[in-house]
Amino acid sequence: MLSRILGLVRDVVLLSVFGAGGLMDAFLVAFKIPNFLRRLFAEGAFSQAFVPVLSEYKEKYTLQEVQILISRTSGALLLILSMLTVVVILIAPWVVTLFAPGFADQPDKFEITAELLRLTFPYLLFISMTAFASGILQSYGRFAAPAFAPVLMNLCMIGAALIFAPMFDTPIMSLGYAVALSGLLQLLLQLPQMWQQKLLVAPKIDFKHEGVKRILKLMLPAIFGVSVTQINLLLNTVFASLMIGGSVSWLYAAERMSELPLGLIGVAIGTVILPSLSASEAKQDDVTFKKTIDWAARLIVLVGMPAAAALFILSDTLMQALFLRGEFTLRDADMSALALQSMAGGILGFMLIKIFAPAFFARQDTRTPVKIGIISVFANMIFSVLFIGIFYILDKPLHGGLALATTGASFVNAGLLYYFLHQRGIFRFGSHWKKLFTQFVVSTLAMVGALYVAIPYFPTHASQWERVGALILLCVLGAVVYGGVLLASGFRPRQLKHG
Repeated sequence: MLSRILGLVRDVVLLSVFGAGGLMDAFLVAFKIPNFLRRLFAEGAFSQAFVPVLSEYKEKYTLQEVQILISRTSGALLLILSMLTVVVILIAPWVVTLFAPGFADQPDKFEITAELLRLTFPYLLFISMTAFASGILQSYGRFAAPAFAPVLMNLCMIGAALIFAPMFDTPIMSLGYAVALSGLLQLLLQLPQMWQQKLLVAPKIDFKHEGVKRILKLMLPAIFGVSVTQINLLLNTVFASLMIGGSVSWLYAAERMSELPLGLIGVAIGTVILPSLSASEAKQDDVTFKKTIDWAARLIVLVGMPAAAALFILSDTLMQALFLRGEFTLRDADMSALALQSMAGGILGFMLIKIFAPAFFARQDTRTPVKIGIISVFANMIFSVLFIGIFYILDKPLHGGLALATTGASFVNAGLLYYFLHQRGIFRFGSHWKKLFTQFVVSTLAMVGALYVAIPYFPTHASQWERVGALILLCVLGAVVYGGVLLASGFRPRQLKHG
């Protein structure tokens, strides 16, 4: 929660200091490339391949054999990432052309983006090793340090924007240094707990180690399986770079708001259940395996459904209250709100992916998610062309069509994951979900009605602090109405207990 709140503060500061469009677009593209690869390889494919194997070693083998696995895996990961980092730094302009082709016609913007990419890309090396250390700690029930690590990144970027940016000839360059530094600090934060667990061992390169070979075999298809959302969002950046200036920043602001409930609940639950599911699979305990997914799904729908509805109806209010200041104009707020409206519906889909995909990876099945992932990527492309065309015909800003395509692709992905879980008898929504779903829908509709009545009283032309205060009151009102109707419908907190 602290990480997400500071992340929101970070985005407010960045958009206030640098505005939308121009150099902010350049930084967001340069940052998205290593950040995309982080989620694709480190937090996505690597974690989902590494944690089940580590859990199996932990259950079946000695501490010394676990240490050997960690040593050989870290050596392989460090070598691959170091080589990738050097290559990308050398060919940065070509990478920018690939991920932001629209910048090629703007030489100054293109050159700054390439320089920022060279500064930010080492972050991938540091943060991937951080994810490696986090996966180890989480497998041993240590979640605090991994969860706190992103706080350091937010603090570094806030400090760079407010303190160090004026010292640079090109102020936005300060953010490039901040990103790289934050990756190193996050890695250093994990090391003391690894030492306490006797798991801090020197890296050694041995691609022939049985565990390393299994991890790499599981990792290759998993690249698509768990990180399809990131691929789709990156495709949006490619398309947005071809649109009017500011489109990248508007989509970024909307993504950050949609990631608030996703990161706070979806990612957190997905992180917690993977070691548990992996341990259940290693013990062949199917009952606990199914109960864990059902428990996670109850929490996801409990939060995801009202969060999606609230972000949709409060989109304009949110953007004006949080970002309307400094270089971020009313037009920027309106354009970001449009993107958020289009993206809000997909929040529940995004969150369900975070709990359905680990169910396959815990069983060391990476083929099914990768097939679904490929289908989802193609669905996103088709939706992008379709919705951009519809928005063009309706004379609406085209970036809204991109956001809507991401929403559609998220439900394709989540729906297919559940279909195969159900078909194979791994997990299915039981009869108790009929009543639960009805309770969640009725409570969400009541919340939407209350917010709809209250929004006209929002002080649009007041100071930012007054707008933020009014926004907090709206959130409290929505939460109270949602919770009250949910309790009145017969739902009880004990229903959220595992099993």
